[in-house]
Amino acid sequence: MADFVNTFNLFLFFVFSLCYMYQAVYAVIVLVKDHRRKIITVPDERMNRFAVMIAGRNEEAVIGELIKSIKNQDYPEDHIDIFVIADNCTDNTAKVAEEAGAEVLVRNDRLVVGKSHALDFALNRIRVLYGDEGGRTDYDAYFVFDADNVLDPGFAAAMNRGLNRGYQVLTCYRNSKNYDSNWISAGSALWFLREAKFLSNARYMMGTSCAISGTGFMISADILESNEGWTHHLLTEDIEFSTDCIAHNIRIGYCADAYVYDEQPTTMKDSWRQRMRWAKGFYQVLLKYGGQLFRGIFHGKTGKFACYDMFMTIAPAMLLTLAGFAINLVFCLTGIVQLAGIAASVQTVASGTSSVGSGLAGAAPADANWFTFVVAMMTGSIFQGDALSSFSTGDVSIMLAYAEARATIVTSVISLASCFLSFAVVMLVFGILTTITEWSHIHAKNSDKIKYIFTFPVFMLTYVPIALIAVFKKVEWKPITHNVVRSVADVVGKGQ
Repeated sequence: MADFVNTFNLFLFFVFSLCYMYQAVYAVIVLVKDHRRKIITVPDERMNRFAVMIAGRNEEAVIGELIKSIKNQDYPEDHIDIFVIADNCTDNTAKVAEEAGAEVLVRNDRLVVGKSHALDFALNRIRVLYGDEGGRTDYDAYFVFDADNVLDPGFAAAMNRGLNRGYQVLTCYRNSKNYDSNWISAGSALWFLREAKFLSNARYMMGTSCAISGTGFMISADILESNEGWTHHLLTEDIEFSTDCIAHNIRIGYCADAYVYDEQPTTMKDSWRQRMRWAKGFYQVLLKYGGQLFRGIFHGKTGKFACYDMFMTIAPAMLLTLAGFAINLVFCLTGIVQLAGIAASVQTVASGTSSVGSGLAGAAPADANWFTFVVAMMTGSIFQGDALSSFSTGDVSIMLAYAEARATIVTSVISLASCFLSFAVVMLVFGILTTITEWSHIHAKNSDKIKYIFTFPVFMLTYVPIALIAVFKKVEWKPITHNVVRSVADVVGKGQ
């Protein structure tokens, strides 16, 4: 059994490495070629018209700063219209947004909830209010933000350049406005910085497709018009939309100089709930689009690598990890059950009711605690001296069974520990690389930047139980309270 456990884990390690080796290549490409490209302005560049959609539920504390940062863009103000969807609000979100200069669309539907439904509601209202007879508006593209965001003044201009380069969908550089709150917010923020630096940036440089990430993205009006609104309603509507684009050969671009700052959860309860929704949403996307992506890898006319990349993003990582964890746990439990049976045999021998067991000199009395026997057998302390030298054939069979069960348990435990340790080391390496390369973009004290490198692997390890529970748990969309009120100047000033 122990040999099988070793073979299985080596096979799993080989498959995992084969699937994700390309991300190590991504990291090398980024480290060799700096992504901080020189901004090239084009004379008489087209100034596109944008509609901003912000879905918020009870966001009166933070919505004002976001609208202010949109109005402070280095971009013609009359080319950006702001729409706030006050989605089932019971506070003053609508009033605050309207006073800040946004147009408010009030939505009250407690049966169909979630950001995706709020976006679809807004798109339909905008088409009715400002579209022609066919519902077509004069907007060239739409921005989507969460209410807790604030934007760098150059965000809209950077996205405009990307749209003029021909991209219909663009994602941005997602940073955090509260990296310095604690290890939980820093862990989440560092993950998104790593995603921007070593995934989106690498994909852009290689000419393949990126993926939008929750907030701070742009979608052309042509796509939304052809879809007749927002049609992606799984728990992770951003990943579903990205997967749908890639499956239909729509390449998603990346704007490295478009910065958005968002609020990360500061409690494990909120972080757990948020990531539980993401994990469940990834499984939903895999079930719905996995077949299309897999076929696209082998039969797509274009975008084969993008299909592979997205398939790897939504599929094997957590599933392989969970499979390895579950199977090694089963092996371990199997060995424990075998030891329990052997312990019962030892008790029988010790009580003198069996003719075998001459080598079990000094065995504990028959009424000893069962758990004590199992521990004694794991440590080998139940046997005194050279047990095998005085064993009969019957005794040897017990010893062989004992040795096999003990080896199975030890191998499984070591494999589980190695799995978690390897994952932690990889996350530590990415934490170090991301912190070093993005040092000036992490707005916190230098001591915090260093400290949170070492808590990052711990934060990422909490994904394992989340991914496991999400397989079986029914997960629903629930809002997370935002209360970190900071302007862009406040964020950038942190740590200086």
